[in-house]
Parts: sequence; structure tokens; C-alpha cells
Amino acid sequence: MNAPVGSPCTHPHEAHHLFRSITGYTACMATIPGEPISYWMESAAHTSYPRLDDDVNADVAVIGGGMAGLCTAWELARTGRSVVVLDAAHIAAGVSGHTTAKLTAQHGLIYAHLRSRFGAEAARLYAQSQSEGVERVVATAMDLGVDCEIERRPAYTYAADAQHNSEIHEEVDAAREAGLDASLVTDTGLPFATGSGIRVAEQVQFHPRRYLLALAEDLTRHHGRIYEHSRVTHLREGRTNKVTTDTGATVTAESVVIATHYPVFDRSLAFSRLRPLRELVIAGPMDAELAPHGMYITPHEGTRSVRSAPYGEGRRLLIVTGEKYTPGEPGATERFERLTGWARERFPIREITHHWATQDNWTTDRVPHVGLFHLAARNVYVATGFGGWGLSGGAMAGRMLADLIEGKDVAWAGLYDPRRIHPIAEAGAFVKANLATARHFVADRLCPGRDDALNAIPPGGGAVVRWKGQHRAVHRDDEGALHAVSAVCSHLGCLVAFNEVERSWDCPCHGSRFSIGGEVLHGPATAALQPRDLNDE
Repeated sequence: MNAPVGSPCTHPHEAHHLFRSITGYTACMATIPGEPISYWMESAAHTSYPRLDDDVNADVAVIGGGMAGLCTAWELARTGRSVVVLDAAHIAAGVSGHTTAKLTAQHGLIYAHLRSRFGAEAARLYAQSQSEGVERVVATAMDLGVDCEIERRPAYTYAADAQHNSEIHEEVDAAREAGLDASLVTDTGLPFATGSGIRVAEQVQFHPRRYLLALAEDLTRHHGRIYEHSRVTHLREGRTNKVTTDTGATVTAESVVIATHYPVFDRSLAFSRLRPLRELVIAGPMDAELAPHGMYITPHEGTRSVRSAPYGEGRRLLIVTGEKYTPGEPGATERFERLTGWARERFPIREITHHWATQDNWTTDRVPHVGLFHLAARNVYVATGFGGWGLSGGAMAGRMLADLIEGKDVAWAGLYDPRRIHPIAEAGAFVKANLATARHFVADRLCPGRDDALNAIPPGGGAVVRWKGQHRAVHRDDEGALHAVSAVCSHLGCLVAFNEVERSWDCPCHGSRFSIGGEVLHGPATAALQPRDLNDE
């Protein structure tokens, strides 16, 4: 699962530190304002579920303890099935703990896309399923008495300027036809000029981690079992399935749900149809009467997403997201600076108090993969590819997968079926994604850092260098000591790159992320980057 943003580079005697060269390393360029932690992680309780150390049996094993995994497990436990949840780190602490926490069926410019590519019925099924996911969360929170700050708010997608108004007009028409309460607006209520917008009423914003922790507690009351620090490394499919963790302990289960954000098993070839993107988040308090009254997003200006959350008496916490990029791409510091500058120019933020990053996967046809894992699968399911909308999508997936495992018909099962193939609709995105992977796999090996690059890495910096003929990921800590691990991603062999803000090694091919010491922070990789000795021959 994804981990919180690590400590930012700080240089007490230098407010700005710029150091780059042809050797390929990158170092800290500026101090990022605010604490490097997700507000949702900071403002909710920590968890301490046990590790799986012994073999167990269950009706269903759910791999991944985020929104999709916990919703699925909870729905199944409510039917009386025995359920085991396995998480590699802590539940609700990955992508679900690092979101902007919009719970809405209004997903940018999605409905015009669905109508034009797959027809009006597909758009209608998408709207109905996502809307039901939203309302399922609201109803469950009420039933469980969860204090997760649910607030009804309109959701807007707006054009950055009038040149893009036609896209908004088309989206309004398609969303209305799909059944959403959508309207065209020329005034979004934002304190700066925009083009037209689509407004969908009665959507929801909430505290996702508080909701999920309450869901987990209720799951255990219904005899569900949760295991943390239990990374799944192997799956043997059959009439009954065996799931093996990194400790060697196994879960034998009739059904398995893979809800690890990016599938940790490649047998479905999902890696060829998913594109991982990382996105930055900043947050800061402002006067409540000046805070935006809705949830906003624009696909322009590098994507900008805005909402606010309760933050004490008379204040709201403004949360701004944007600057999508492929993991492993350089320039995270500059992206944070652009996002911070954009927010400060448009909103009266007192200060930036938090910053973090999140990550999601986009499918080649922009519809999530929820259902049977691959063509030969009989009782192994997957939920992935939510394209930045994993809260409504995860709730939808939980209900849908529980119904499929129970043998019930689901009206939109065909829409989300991971085994679907849309050659025309997916061709462009499929080719683009796989060419990018191939480029990284080959080109990154052709231009590695030189052996003498080690001396140029500054404190806080990192580089992939060729040392004694091998690719090594080398980081120099703040005290000047060098630390090296293999630079070859343990998933499918691409070279990792240094993330100077989060101090991590990120894979540009499929989005795996590793700590400075090589531990897996984010799949699909399940094995660490092995330590390397810079003194060996």
C-alpha cells in the first residue's frame, strides 16, 4: 500500500538548494511548507491489528485494507461469511488515507466520454452504480453512528476559461441523460474567474479514515479478521485458493478479492492496461466564511481539485490537489511550488499546514476493473483502476463484489468486467501506456549515471548510477553517508528513480515505490530492493 509522504529535504542554512547534473541524481530544491503528513492520517486513530503468523481458513480472503477492500469485507461479513483481510502495512493508511475525500458520482468529464465511446446505457449504469456507492457510505455511517464529518455539498467540474466551455456543455448534457441531477452554471462561486461549470447537487465530502476504521471495527464484531503487516506474495488458484504472506503463513479461502490498488499479481496482464499517476496535495486553514462551499475540479491547468473540511471553531481546512505525474518523473519540488502558488493566489490561506501525495491508476478505457480477475478465474476477483475516484468506486466495488460472490446478478457487472476488451476505445491509451513503459525499460538503461556520480550526490540527494557494471540506487543521508540498494524494480525490472521530496525510489513503469532502504511502500512490487555494497568488486 502507499505510504505517507516522507520528511521533506531541509537545509537549515540554505532555504533553497539547487543541484542537478548530467549524472541523473536530483536533490532537494526547496523547503516544502507544512508538515509532511496527510490530514486524514493525522486526525484519526492509529491501528494495531496483529500480523498473520499462523495458517487460517476463511470463506473469503481480501487482500488490501483500503476503501475497496474494507467495503468488500464488511459487505461479505454482513452476509454471515467468514472473512480475512490482509494488509501489507496498516489498513486505511494507503491511498484511502491520502485522498482529497470527495465522495461523488461527478467524476470530471466522464459522462460525455462514456456516451460517445460506449453508448448512453453505459453512462447511465456508471452514474447509477457510482451514486449508489455514495449513498451506501452515507447510510452505513448513519447506521453505525460514525462521526466522519459527512457534509452534503454540490460537486463542480469547471472550465479554466471560456475556450473550454463546449466540453462542459457536452458533459452536462451527457450527465443529465445518465440520470444525474446536473446543471450548467456560469458562476461556480469560486473567488476567481472561470469558464462554465457542471454542478451536481447533493454529493458528499467526509473523513475517509474515520469511516473506514469504524467499518473495520464493525467487521470484527461480525467475526471478520484483520491482519496488518502481512504482505501477500503468492496466490495459488483452484477450487479453493491459497494466499501466502511474506511470513510464510497462508489463508485458505473459497474466494479471493485482490484490492491492493494496483494488482500484485500479473496473471491478468493488468499492467498493460493500467497507468499509474501520482498527485500532490496541500492543505491550510482559512476563515470558514471564505472557504469554498462545494467540491471543485478542473481538468485544465495541470488538474486542480479543491474542497474544504471542518477545522475547529470558525475555520475550514482548504485542501488543494493537482500536478499529476508519472511516478519516478523528476521535478516533485517544482510541482509542489506551482500548486502552493496557485492556491495562495486564489484563496486567503493563513498558512500551508500539511502536504502529502497520493496515487491512483487509470484504465485504458477510463472505467474501473471490478469483477473476475482474468479469463480463467472462477473465484478470484479484483478491484482496481478507479482513476482518482476510489471512494465512490470502492464503495460501489464492495457492494458489487459481495453480490457476485453471493451469486447475485449485478446490472453493471458487464460495464466493469476486467475481462472486457474495447479494441477501438482502448487502442490509443493502450499503445501510449505500453510505449512509455518500453521507453523507460530501455532508455533508462542507456543513460545511467557514471561511476564518478557518487561524489556529486549532495546530502538529501539520490541517484541511479552504474557502479562496477551494475545499476544501483544511491542516497546520501543528511550526515553524508551513502546508502545503496538495487536500482532494478522487483516487479518487472524497470529502473527506479529518486523522489527528492518524499525521499523514496519510485518506478516509472507500474508505480511501485520503495523506501531509501529498499522496503516496499507501494505495489505492485512485493519484494524489497536488495541492499548493495558500494565497496564490493
